[in-house]
Amino acid sequence: MNTLILIFGLTLISHGLLAELNIPPNASSEEKGVAIAKATDQRDSGWGDWSAQATMTLKNRQGQTSQRIMQIQALEQQEEGDKRLIIFDEPRDVKGTAFLVFTKKDGNDDQWLYLPALRRVKRIASKNQSGPFVGSEFAYEDLSSQEVEKYTHRYLRDETVSGKDCYVIERIPLDKNSGYTQQIIWLDKEEFRQFKVEYYDRKSSLLKTFTAKDYRPYGKDFWRADQFEMVNHQTGKSTILDWESYVFTQGLEDRVFHQNALKKIR
Repeated sequence: MNTLILIFGLTLISHGLLAELNIPPNASSEEKGVAIAKATDQRDSGWGDWSAQATMTLKNRQGQTSQRIMQIQALEQQEEGDKRLIIFDEPRDVKGTAFLVFTKKDGNDDQWLYLPALRRVKRIASKNQSGPFVGSEFAYEDLSSQEVEKYTHRYLRDETVSGKDCYVIERIPLDKNSGYTQQIIWLDKEEFRQFKVEYYDRKSSLLKTFTAKDYRPYGKDFWRADQFEMVNHQTGKSTILDWESYVFTQGLEDRVFHQNALKKIR
């Protein structure tokens, strides 16, 4: 699956999709949500592996910015969630920092952070995965692939966002350690692409808004956005990820995604 799972909903006028997914016309919004989430998970599968480069731009409340450049690799798994490796190349003070995650379909993800200054691998405890990823507005849990089994899903309504006719879905984490009580997701009806997500904190207040821009197809029509933006409404800070150099199905080996290999990263 992609970093943020693509979920889509249905309306009563979407008779073709309802029939294709075998959802009865009188299905509840929850039943639609579960069936749709599973179908969407299957749609973004079969990519095998991918790699890309991303430039992370951090912006504080005063508008001051700083940048980081990183490499990302992902390996698809059949029985469990995907494996993902992020390595920072620039600036010098974070060069060699690496983040490794094994996503689980059930239970807590396994996450490790390698800090070259300390020359040690730090395991991220499940209770800390709601914390900020290397000072950005993305949390550690945002950077895992979002497995269907870890949420409840509910279709809400139709709405237009970014000029796209979208379905709006509610997703609620089952993990008690999640930093979110609720996520509202907008997905376009044409290709089931995620254009917007609202994240609500543990007090059910709006915390952050995620937007994705400039989608393009890769490989067997796997859609990826050129830019992610996460805006924190409570702190006034934001983080932008500009993506480039996507390569799919290059034969990445499982041994690359191992915590013992993190110390060998240069």
